[in-house]
Amino acid sequence: MHPLLNQLKKRRKQLGLKQIDMMMRIGVSRQQYQRLESKGNPRLDTLELIAKGLNSELMFIPKEKVNAVIAVLKNVETELESGQKPSSQTITNKTKNLSNDPWQNLLEDDQ
Repeated sequence: MHPLLNQLKKRRKQLGLKQIDMMMRIGVSRQQYQRLESKGNPRLDTLELIAKGLNSELMFIPKEKVNAVIAVLKNVETELESGQKPSSQTITNKTKNLSNDPWQNLLEDDQ
């Protein structure tokens, strides 16, 4: 299964939603959503609609930044699982470089 489709399914389950619930959220039948989640190749506008229905955002992350983004997300997730509520300052500090300039060092000339 495609990684994106796995993410859609995982997010839906995190929210405690069933495939039939997506009908009310995004206006597609359970069968359509099931087909999309299992082996679909959704168009961009469909992905945007699904993301909205799953309280999510679509993002393009440069390959060079993927590990940094994953590390930030895992760190925040670990804090949440341990019962800690990460402060906005903690999140800000962890994402400072990415949010200020997500394209930093993307080109060789950047220093």
